[in-house]
Amino acid sequence: MKLLITGSNGQLGQELQKILRQGYSELGALPQEMKNAVVVAIDIEALDISDMAATRAFVAKEKPGVIFNCAAYTNVDGCETNRDMAFKANAVGARNLAIAVEETGAKLVHVSTDYVFPGDRDKPYTEWDIKSPQSAYGYSKHLGEEYVREFCKRYFIVRTAWLYGYIGKNFVKTILKTGCRRGKLTVVNDQRGNPTSAADLAHHLLKIAASEEYGVYHCTNNGECTWYEFACEFVRLAGFDCEITPCTSEEFPSLTKRPKYSSLDNMMLRCIAGDEMRDWKDAIAAYMAHYDKETGEIQP
Repeated sequence: MKLLITGSNGQLGQELQKILRQGYSELGALPQEMKNAVVVAIDIEALDISDMAATRAFVAKEKPGVIFNCAAYTNVDGCETNRDMAFKANAVGARNLAIAVEETGAKLVHVSTDYVFPGDRDKPYTEWDIKSPQSAYGYSKHLGEEYVREFCKRYFIVRTAWLYGYIGKNFVKTILKTGCRRGKLTVVNDQRGNPTSAADLAHHLLKIAASEEYGVYHCTNNGECTWYEFACEFVRLAGFDCEITPCTSEEFPSLTKRPKYSSLDNMMLRCIAGDEMRDWKDAIAAYMAHYDKETGEIQP
C-alpha cells in the first residue's frame, strides 16, 4: 500500500513516519495492511494543498491508497490576524484533497480539532454534538470538515486536542525550556481539555485507516485536566523544583476566544475501532521518560 502524508514536517506527520519505519508504536504493532507501506511524505515546499490543480495532479500521479492530511495552520492567534491563510490551509486544502481522493478512489484521513465546538459546557463532546466554533481557527477547521463530507465518500474525520509530540513545538517543550529554567511559572487553570500524545494518535490513525469504518471519530488521551494541572504533572516528572501558580484566562489576554471546556469523548473509537488511547497521565509519563534534563530536550 502507498500512503501519502501531508504536513509531514509537523508533530503528527513526523510521528506517523517514525512508527511506519519501525513497524510498531508505543502502543504495539501496526495493522498488517500498514506494514511495509510505501510512504510519500510531503509538506508545503513540495505541495501547496490549497492549489487545486497541483493537488489533483500530484495525487493522480502518486495514486496513494490512503492520504493522511496532517497539514494545518494551527497558530490560533495567527489565524485571527491572517484569516486567508487559515482558510486556505485548513479549509481549501481539505476540499482539494477530498476532491482528489474521490477522483482516485483513495481514502482520506483528515485531522481536525476540539476548536470546532464552542467550549461552553461541562461534559465531553461526542462526535454528533453540534459544532459552533468561536474562533477563526475553529471556523476554518469546521469548514474543512464540511468540505471533506461534501466532496468524498471514503473519509475519516478525526478530531483531537492539546497535541504534543517528540519532534516540533508544543506546550510541554515550551514550559520545560522557558518557565522551568526561571523557577517560576504561571499557567491558566480555567481551560479544561485532553492532552494527547502524537504517538497514541498516530497509532490510531493507522488502525482506523486500515478499516472501511468511515465517519467521524474523536481521538484524545483519556481523562481530562486544565493546562495548570497538565503543567504540574510533567514538571513533576521532569524533576524540577519549580513554583507553578494558577491563573485565569483573563490574566493572559489573547486575540483568540479559547474554549473553557473542550474535552472530547472517544465514543465512536470505543464502539468501532477500539480505544487504546492511554490515560493522559500514563501517556505524558512515557513521553517524559525521553526527557534529558541536562540538555532540556525530548529525545525522539
